[in-house]
Amino acid sequence: MSTETAPKGKEYLSGWTPWRIKRYWFYGLVTILSLSIPWITIEGNHLFLLSFDKLKLHLMFIQFDMQELYLMPFLLMILFIGIFGITVLGGRVFCGWICPQTIFRVVYRDLIETKLLGLRKRIKNKQQEPDYSKLENKIKRLVAILLWTGLSFVAAADLMWFFVPPEDFLAYIQNPMEHTVLVGSILGIVAFLVYDVIFLQENFCVYVCPYSRIQSVLYDDDTVMAIYNPNRGGEIYNEHKEKVFTKQNDLLNLNPKAECTTCESCVTVCPTHIDIRKGLQLECINCLECVDACTEVMGKLGKPSLVEWSSEKETLFMKGKTHYLRPKIIGYIAILIIVTVILGMMGSKKEYMLLNINKENRLYSIHNDDGKVKVENAYTFLLQNTLNEDHEYYFDIVAPVGMEGKIKIEEPEEAFKVKPGIVKKKVVVLYTDELLVKDERKDTVIPITINAYAVDAKDKVAVTRQSTFTFPRADLLKGEGDHKDKEED
Repeated sequence: MSTETAPKGKEYLSGWTPWRIKRYWFYGLVTILSLSIPWITIEGNHLFLLSFDKLKLHLMFIQFDMQELYLMPFLLMILFIGIFGITVLGGRVFCGWICPQTIFRVVYRDLIETKLLGLRKRIKNKQQEPDYSKLENKIKRLVAILLWTGLSFVAAADLMWFFVPPEDFLAYIQNPMEHTVLVGSILGIVAFLVYDVIFLQENFCVYVCPYSRIQSVLYDDDTVMAIYNPNRGGEIYNEHKEKVFTKQNDLLNLNPKAECTTCESCVTVCPTHIDIRKGLQLECINCLECVDACTEVMGKLGKPSLVEWSSEKETLFMKGKTHYLRPKIIGYIAILIIVTVILGMMGSKKEYMLLNINKENRLYSIHNDDGKVKVENAYTFLLQNTLNEDHEYYFDIVAPVGMEGKIKIEEPEEAFKVKPGIVKKKVVVLYTDELLVKDERKDTVIPITINAYAVDAKDKVAVTRQSTFTFPRADLLKGEGDHKDKEED
């Protein structure tokens, strides 16, 4: 019998690549991306950077000022809707394949403890803890903690690079006493990672992470997850979720067609210490280690795995194939597209200069200039250069129809320079020496448009603001030689 099944088993497993190996490759890709993204810049702008130091947001190599943080809610919406949509489609695949907690635990447990130091016998047995009563293992544990502490500093620095650009980070870290908040943040992150990865372990996923609590709300019968097939393997647990069978003979006595060998390979390999044969459990992170374990055991018998990456509809209820592109998934995709389009539209309207215009309390001043009456209005311009280089700025005044060219600039007389990131306060005086309105009863508020721009980059750096010019009533203009100011009530 063994001579018949062995070739069949080898043939069944030929070309098979465990999900664990695929996850390792994916973890490597995620690690490379997370470490390299902060260093990628175009014209000094990052792919993503939320700088609290310089009060800037960099998104898709475009720099936004903190006044433009109306984009952040859309980014958060994309993040959470995306995670929820992935959960509906593939269960907690985010936890098993992308979550830093899982990646860090794999690096520490599988790489450092098992492969490098040999503290654990096999990667496939995650239930048996090392014997720390031995001096050799105590020393290895200390080495493992030191190695992980070093990696934690790298991880902490990488996280900070998304808030403090690497070029500034490297300069700041050379003067730690002048940047105690940065140093304190790094030390705090390192302390948390050491405690979390070495001592808290997968208990973080089970007891701390809120994501496990919402997954059951998002799941439906077509959600793909690691799932045991009791129709083939047999029921190991009863309706009260109590384990009934621990030996294959006992299972076969009740159900002769049951294929489960009760080898417990799917149990010993589980990082969150659950038995997948018990059914859906919030502790499952969809790492698919149990799928690998059962595939290897059943594959040697020439049979498909009893633990599959499938849906309850297909595996448990046997109601046909899993529907991936179903209305709920289409809804999530549609919402993501809509939010992304809105984000793109709002981001495309980015202004490369920020300008606030405040009219002074003095509504106007009336002067007699060589026998000609002149009306002045004063404003305060707060202008910020959001680019990375110096620019010179000026502006034009657009008056209503019939008043074109009659409202002019008194001050400043020429363009003025503004350095990057600096808020420039500029007093602006507009005047007219012509009769714009003849009203005997009240002052007239005239709407005007102010087109501000960078003189050396007018096509790119330009904004438009609306303001007003107050023209006095007619009787105030009659007294030649008078100098009159009117304060706003």
